[in-house]
Amino acid sequence: MTGRGWVPGPVIVEVPATSANLGPGYDCLGLALELVDTLEAEVLPEGLTIEVEGEAAEEVPRDERHLVVRSMQVAFSALDGPPPGLRLRCTNRIPHSRGMGSSSAAIVGGLVLARALVPDGAARLDDAALLALANRIEGHPDNVAPALLGGFVVSGQAGEVVWAQRVDLDPRVRAVVAVPPYAVATAVARGLLPEVVPHADAAANTGRAALLVAALAGEPSHLLRATEDFLHQQQRTPAMPETLAVVGALRDAGVPAVVSGAGPTVLAFVVDEVGVPAAVATHLPAGWRVLPQAVGGPGARVLA
Repeated sequence: MTGRGWVPGPVIVEVPATSANLGPGYDCLGLALELVDTLEAEVLPEGLTIEVEGEAAEEVPRDERHLVVRSMQVAFSALDGPPPGLRLRCTNRIPHSRGMGSSSAAIVGGLVLARALVPDGAARLDDAALLALANRIEGHPDNVAPALLGGFVVSGQAGEVVWAQRVDLDPRVRAVVAVPPYAVATAVARGLLPEVVPHADAAANTGRAALLVAALAGEPSHLLRATEDFLHQQQRTPAMPETLAVVGALRDAGVPAVVSGAGPTVLAFVVDEVGVPAAVATHLPAGWRVLPQAVGGPGARVLA
């Protein structure tokens, strides 16, 4: 049962995991992964009901503090205001606090859900407006952009202006993510970064980031060099020593490996997939999960 002005029945949205930075592309490069969260919402006459299953199901709040609900309210405020009541069901598959964009998936999923619950929501709140709202909540666009748009995305912001551009991804490129059994908060990982970096390191990162765009777009033979980073990965070693040890061991073995987002997950790019997941596994400590991933798929989608 819904009130006037709302889409009847439940709306279902899928939103992908993402990997940001990809080595040198700090806060500007992001990639949609295969893993998805599924969110379902329905307008009710009153109240708020939240059901969660899967990753971190016992850890997330079941009230207005839930990140999906908070994001939905932001979109509702940009449209007609909040509904009288809401039912939300979340099926979480993206590991939380692992550098795979779980918070961005919640933010983008909530915004897309709310927009879809308003009959003319898509016409009144297009993807550019939704990206700006998502960036306002998250603080930077590198994860929310591929979560919304899919694919491989170059993004950035200048003041209140947010921009994002999808880049064609070489179809030969896939990835393997190695997920540790422990979390590292993004705020902790960011807190380890210096406020000032050497000019030579900044210049080296700029060149690698530019090469990485070319490598992922059609020259994957350059991926090992293109994923070198000088600005943020080694600086985070105190928070995730195992992660940086895995990245180093894989790179020494010729595998283009990076810290996924703020970590502690490791992402390894794959071109010739044969044997690579098993090779990655040989470099992992006990308890880590290996998840082969298609990359560059769709962003947030309304399924029903």
